[in-house]
Amino acid sequence: MIATAQEFGQRVARARKALGITQRDLALAINTGERFIVDLEAGKPTAQLGKALAAAKAVGIRLEDISSVELNRG
Repeated sequence: MIATAQEFGQRVARARKALGITQRDLALAINTGERFIVDLEAGKPTAQLGKALAAAKAVGIRLEDISSVELNRG
């Protein structure tokens, strides 16, 4: 489970690097500035959620609310 902005940023950075794309490439892919990607990967807690989610999706990170899945099983 990702519990902090820093963990989220680290996950995005790892996924981006695994894809072999630069921070600039990712920024262009989601129509934002490179500075946003730098701040996101550094764990800056004030990063905009919409852009953060777009970045995650662009590098293949799938976010799920596992608690709702658990509730549906009961």
